[in-house]
Amino acid sequence: MTLRARADVDYFRADQARTALERALSRAHKEWFRVLEYSIQSDHIHLIVEADSRLGLIRGVQGLAVRCAKAVNRALGRKGPVWDHRYHAHRLKTPREVRMAYVYVLLNFRKHHRAAPGIDPCSSGRWFQGWTCPPKPPPGPSPVAQPRTWLARVGWMLAGGPIDPAEWPPPRR
Repeated sequence: MTLRARADVDYFRADQARTALERALSRAHKEWFRVLEYSIQSDHIHLIVEADSRLGLIRGVQGLAVRCAKAVNRALGRKGPVWDHRYHAHRLKTPREVRMAYVYVLLNFRKHHRAAPGIDPCSSGRWFQGWTCPPKPPPGPSPVAQPRTWLARVGWMLAGGPIDPAEWPPPRR
């Protein structure tokens, strides 16, 4: 899913905004809604989430959007709306789709910032254990939840194995 910022909201990758967003994302988990991976870009956030139901997804995303907006406003000393419009979401149905989504979300900075291969410091990639050579996670708890569905836990590995940080994110459909 993608949350896109309004034109008047500044750079999400700046330290204050990024830290606030990461804190908000880490507190968004519910029994019925989980943030599995994220990538913070200049003016939008890419997320992979799990929800136990359609209603759980809707409520989880609404709560997440409000929590993130309040965090950004506090961090940047501003008031008012943060998000441009409703979120964009796509249901992942196959191992291949899930693997492509992991690559797209975790390596999206390569597309937006023409970055060299590596792990984006503004993403949950630092905690992701599906890399070809997983890094040592930073100290402290992970801000993302462990997946519960077969597709997000192990199914995606059947569609190409671990992700190489040198892969290029696929184009969005």
